[in-house]
Amino acid sequence: MAEPRRKTSDGIREAIRDRALGLGFDAVGFAPARLGDEARERLGEFLARGMHGDMGWMVEKADRRGDPQVLWPDARTVIALGMSYAPHEDPRGLLEHADRGVVSVYARGRDYHDVVKSRLKALAQWVHREFAAEVKVFVDTAPVMEKPLAERAGLGWQGKHTNLVSREHGSWLFLGEVYTALDLPPDPPGKDICGSCRRCQDACPTAAFPEPYRLDARRCVSYLTIEHKGPIPEELRPLMGNRIYGCDDCLAACPWNKFARRTREAAFLPRAELTAPRLADLAQLDDAGFRQVFAGSPIKRIGRDRFVRNVLTALGNSGDPAFSAVVEPLTRDASDLVRDAARWALERLGGTPPEFSL
Repeated sequence: MAEPRRKTSDGIREAIRDRALGLGFDAVGFAPARLGDEARERLGEFLARGMHGDMGWMVEKADRRGDPQVLWPDARTVIALGMSYAPHEDPRGLLEHADRGVVSVYARGRDYHDVVKSRLKALAQWVHREFAAEVKVFVDTAPVMEKPLAERAGLGWQGKHTNLVSREHGSWLFLGEVYTALDLPPDPPGKDICGSCRRCQDACPTAAFPEPYRLDARRCVSYLTIEHKGPIPEELRPLMGNRIYGCDDCLAACPWNKFARRTREAAFLPRAELTAPRLADLAQLDDAGFRQVFAGSPIKRIGRDRFVRNVLTALGNSGDPAFSAVVEPLTRDASDLVRDAARWALERLGGTPPEFSL
């Protein structure tokens, strides 16, 4: 191994920044490997009020999530990184087409976990080689509070929709972190400049924001279509429209998006089959067909039954009785989850569902 370079802390930091930008990251910042009291208190309140819903893993790993040095005691600096996935057009345009399914922008291309993690590993290996520093890499599959750390590192600020907002990239940043034992000067933290704007809150179709900077995941379409394993509460189904995987409404409403340049990463561009997919086609996917269509996509992780549940909810909201012919056979599906959604959808479309209890 080559002898580590001897540089000042500022020199090391700038070398890392240059390398990260060269690897395709769009935002780079440095923060101490600790979180402020406000971030930990907000997490504690969120969990105490049960707003995490089914996401029990958030409670189980709350200590590591709330303190980077519990996750890795040797960590001294967090290198916070962002990759833009800003879309080429407003993703809300498809909401007007009831026969099509709306997939969140982040899930229309390749699985971002794979893309971001490979770049993080390349950067971490370079840091280890160049500066003989211990490093660890994290994407959002680890118990890391990415948005507060990104805010502390100056990548932006947590907006009223609880997501990170950047002056340069709007609300469209994938985040990842490299933890290192290097003790490097931090960047100035991001400053909240949302002001009196509340467009993100007003845009939410299910009123999932009880107040600014607070999200009740149990009402969030992204949670309901991705994380929630059971039947979607019936009172929320009509509010979901044709959103079948995630929701971008609060992100797309942010006025800071006008400064965001379209993503330059080819892997994040939408796959043709996910640009405006036909609900009738998606409803007929069996398990093998689902896995084939969504190979390499983050959608694959929720499985066929949850996905078809979402599609049936959208079909029920379409208002088109012609879809009854697609929905009716699914009232006899092997999955309780699918049968429940099909029964509800058929009833909404004017059909007569069979007796069924979940």
